[in-house]
This record gives sequence, C-alpha cells and structure tokens, in this order.
Amino acid sequence: MTRELLMGNEAIAMGALAAGVQVVAGYPGTPSSEVLETIAKRNPGGVHVEWSVNEKAGAEVAAGAAYSGARSMVTMKQMGLNVASDPVMCVNYIGVKGGMVIYVADDPGPISSQTEQDTRHFGKYARIPVFDCDSPEQAFQAVQDAFAFSQAHETPVILRSTTRVCHACADVDVPQIEPPAAPEGFVKDPKWVIFPGLSYRNKQKLVRREAEFAAEFSRYSGNTIEGSGPIGIACGGISYAYVKEALSLLEAPARGASSARDSFTVLKIATPYPFPADLAETFLDSVQRVIVFEELDPFIEDALIYEQGRREGSRRIPIEGKRTNTVPAAGELSVTTVAEILRRILAEDSSAAAADAASAPAADAVGTPGKSSDAPAGTAGAPADAAGAPDLPVRPPVLCAGCPHRGSFYAVKKAVRQALKQDPSFTQAVYHGDIGCYTLGNAAPLNMVDTCLCMGAGITMAQGMNHADKNTLNFAFVGDSTFFASGITGTVNAVYNQADMILCVLDNSTTAMTGHQPHPGMGITMMGQQVEPVDIAKVLEGIGVPWIRTVDPLDLEASVGAITEAIGQPGVRAILFRSPCIALFKPKQICRVDQQTCIGCMRCIREIGCPALTPDSADRKKAFIDPALCTGCGLCAQLCPTSCIETIPKGEPRP
Repeated sequence: MTRELLMGNEAIAMGALAAGVQVVAGYPGTPSSEVLETIAKRNPGGVHVEWSVNEKAGAEVAAGAAYSGARSMVTMKQMGLNVASDPVMCVNYIGVKGGMVIYVADDPGPISSQTEQDTRHFGKYARIPVFDCDSPEQAFQAVQDAFAFSQAHETPVILRSTTRVCHACADVDVPQIEPPAAPEGFVKDPKWVIFPGLSYRNKQKLVRREAEFAAEFSRYSGNTIEGSGPIGIACGGISYAYVKEALSLLEAPARGASSARDSFTVLKIATPYPFPADLAETFLDSVQRVIVFEELDPFIEDALIYEQGRREGSRRIPIEGKRTNTVPAAGELSVTTVAEILRRILAEDSSAAAADAASAPAADAVGTPGKSSDAPAGTAGAPADAAGAPDLPVRPPVLCAGCPHRGSFYAVKKAVRQALKQDPSFTQAVYHGDIGCYTLGNAAPLNMVDTCLCMGAGITMAQGMNHADKNTLNFAFVGDSTFFASGITGTVNAVYNQADMILCVLDNSTTAMTGHQPHPGMGITMMGQQVEPVDIAKVLEGIGVPWIRTVDPLDLEASVGAITEAIGQPGVRAILFRSPCIALFKPKQICRVDQQTCIGCMRCIREIGCPALTPDSADRKKAFIDPALCTGCGLCAQLCPTSCIETIPKGEPRP
C-alpha cells in the first residue's frame, strides 16, 4: 500500500485497476480524459486500453468485454453520453456478465461544454444505477463499489463525477496493482440477443428491481446521515464537500444549538438512483425543514419531495432548493454560495415567527404521489370477445425463403466448424449480430446470432470480446444499410485499435426490414435522383482494412472458401456477401425435389431452415419444396448429398 497524491480522475483510474478492470475504452472530453490516460500509464499488464473513435463505439467495446465476463469501463463527458445513448440504453435491458462501469463526468458551469447536463437524470431514464463522487478519496472507493455492484447484479452502472471532483487532488492509499485475472469467457445464451418480447419482460424486471436496489442503497456505507440538528441539509457529489467546508465557516448557531454545526443534520446521497428511500425517510423524520444543495438539477430535491408526498399521514416540512429559488438553478455551486444560504437559514430559524413557519405544512413544496402498476394495460391484438376462440398457432419470425442472408450464415457456420477442428487455439466462435432482417439468423437451425445490442454494435462488441478473450474467434454481421448508418465508425475503431475479427457485410442492396428504403450504396435518393453509389468495398479499403473479399452468398463453395481463407488471416478482415433481397425481384425459376432419388435424410430441412422446405405431405419421409414460397435460390440443392433437388421454370406443374 502506498499513499499517493492523486487527481480525482487519477483516483478513479487507480480504483478501476484495483477492482481488476480488464478492458477500458473511451473518447476524450474534458473533464473526463485523465481516467483513461492514467489507466494506460499505470497499466500492470493484461489491460486493454483504447481511445475509441467515439463514445458509442467505446460503450459497445466495453459491453462486448463485459459479456465475456471481463470487468470493463467506458469513459466520457456528459455530452458524449448523448452519443453513447443507443448502446447504453440497450445494454441495461440485456445485462452484463462481468462488471461494466460507465464513467461520465458532468461539467457544471459549463466550463468546457456546450450545455449543462445532469447524468443522474439519464440514469433514472435508462434505469441504470448511479453512483456519485464527492471527492478523490471517495471516488477511489466508489468505482470499486460500482464494479462489485455491477457484477453482483449483472447490470451496467453509471459512475458520475463533476469537474471539481475530477480535477481536485487528495492523498489516496493505493494498493499494489496486479494484472487482472482472465475472464471466464462468453457463454452462449438467448438472453444476449435483444428482441421485443425479451425487452418487454426485462423492462418489468428493471421496474421491479428499483425497490430492491433502493433498499440496498439505503444500507450502502456511502449514503450517510451526519449530525442531529433541526435543520436538514441534503446533498450529493461535490456539493457535499462544499457543505462540509461551509459548516466550518459558520459562527451563529441556530436556536437551542451549541454550535453552527449542531444546528444541522446532513444527508449525503452517494447513489442518487435508485434513490435510497428508507434512509431519506429516516432523515425527513428527524428534521424540521430541509435545504438541498446539488449540481446540476434538483434531482435529490425532487426525490425528497416525492418521498414525503407518498407517505400518507406523515407530517409535512418545507423542502427548499432549486425549485423554490433558494439555491441557484444553473452553474456551479461554491463554498461561499452554500455558506451564504446557510447563514440566511440560521437567521430565519433564530426568530419565533420563522420557527412557526418552518413547523407548518408547506403544501407548495410537497410533490403529489402517483400510482403505478407493473401490469400491462392490455394485450396487443387480443379482441375483447376472444373467449372460447382457439389459440393462434405460434409463428416465430424467420428469414424469408430464398433470403441470401441464410446462405451467408450457413457458409460461415460450415467453414467455422471445419476451422475449429483444425485449430485448437480457438475455444469457440462467437457471432455478433445487428439490427435488421439478419437478426433472425439467431433462430434454429442456423443459431448464428449470439449477441445483438443496437445498430452497429456487433462490430464493436466483437472487438471488446476479442480484447478480453484472445481464444475466441469473433464474427460481426452487419447489413449494408446499417453499415452506412453506424457500422463505418466501428470498422474504423477496429482498424485503429488493431482488433482481430472478421466483418461480414450482408449486402442485399436495400433497407429490407423497414420497407426497402434507399441508402447510399444503392445509387438513388428519396427524391428519385440517380447518384453515384457509395462502394462499400472501397470504403473498407479507404479505412485501411487490408483483407477484403466479395462473394455471392448463394454460391456455397465460394463462400465457404472465402471464410476459410479469412479465418487464416490476422487482424481485421472483411467479407462482402452480395446478393439482392428476394423481395426486389420476381423469381423465374424454383427448385423441386425428385421424390424418386430423395433418400429422406432431411439435411436440407435440418441445416438451413428455409420455410419453403417441409416434409412431404404424403408420407412425411421425404423433403418437399413449396412452389408458392420457393425463389429458386438453389442453396438447398448445393448441400443435398444425392443431388435430388433440381431447378425448373416457375409455373411448371409438380409431377
């Protein structure tokens, strides 16, 4: 153990290293930047540290690492949280395996930012637990507590700080920093793929756990009640440090108190969300009035008003702060400002009239409780008179018959199966999906989407998992439209930070899932103008991807060959699976099974899951291709062991 003079951000960095963080990503932004820089400088070995190309990419890298069981952190300022909001909102619905801390530095003033933003609101909005920092010493411990809480509850955690904590200095006892232990590794499970049904159920869990977390936070050592005076002070973050110093400057005690400090009871909130309601209730019962100091918004103030208002039959006391214009609504607080307000409070309390007013109900300072229910308002699509009606058959969404994505997934699956047998250094292959039609590749029998978080995240999550576990072969699947939307950024990040991964761009020449809207690769605008299409291969080449191949996913042999070659290459490599969406054209041919030569192995049905393929209705022992669904892609014919599947012109009658 050594005692070091550390800046607040340095203390957070050393706390993260002491907690065993293994992957750290971020984007520079004052006042947060020194955290990542310190981790890089003090890296004991075994910690991957990167400046990501933006905060969204950094959050996705951290999420991918956390899925594999590693402890990860992403760093940013409050403006960067806007950029990272897509994955941050989604990762809470999915959860994590290792601890994941999202460090956000708010900038009251603002001193070096476009706007003032209070990250505590975002935590509540996203239902992500929030830890707050009030000093470098406390921040050193808070980040370790955040990691422990995150891993114990399998949830990401926001660690929030503000400028004056980030850049203040204090002596901190730092233990010997050891290299982190290797993570357990990614364990495949459907819970890692975000789908509407799963999100609905997980939203209910997020709502239910608020009370559990609030009760746990009421017992958390960082949340405290200090003193026993009649005037309550509620605060959190750097405002707690201002309050402590301001109290030491006061001279005139309140009525009946031996000193100014004895006039007050101080509630410190270190975990603003979920709000520690039990502790707050104890605090409210012990004081006659409350003044709230906090940066930036009246978050604690509103929470206290709500807690007081929801308790039926309880006494009402004044709760003052930003809502009552007692405390400045914008900008930083300071010791001087806090001391001036407290002097005024003491002066008011010294008169009998002020004491009477303080003990009377303050209706306009009390919030009105609301009522909520976990029960859904209704079941979508269920008619009111459905009693007695038969249950509808379950029809899970699947890739369309003839979809080229099926060929891409199957080719990768086949090539990987062969590669894993030949190269024992890889323990498994993990397939990172994305948002679009190809998310449906998770369904059996393909089972080719192991993770799915938000648009573009598959590319960066593959990087995070690669940095955490070198023995995993990582594939990232992204559609052509999604590549332009948010995949380019992740690809730049992969090249820049020297990831080892295989990018599979599923180029079907449209934005299929949402209705076939145009995108930059199609050469046409929404106004119908013909423009030069943006070539994805050239974009990848310009980014610096050294190995790029383009194949037709419906050519199974060529696709398997390209993937096999890619697996043998190092670094970032890309395969463009290029074949148009089947909804863009009318097929002129279809496939048909020759019942005489079909041996009934059902390999075509078992391995690719095309909805046009079913057992024959006659004896259920041979394969049958529904001519109304078949598009003639020929993928099934390429894997048939007896070559019993033939191609015929569409409309030819079945023999």
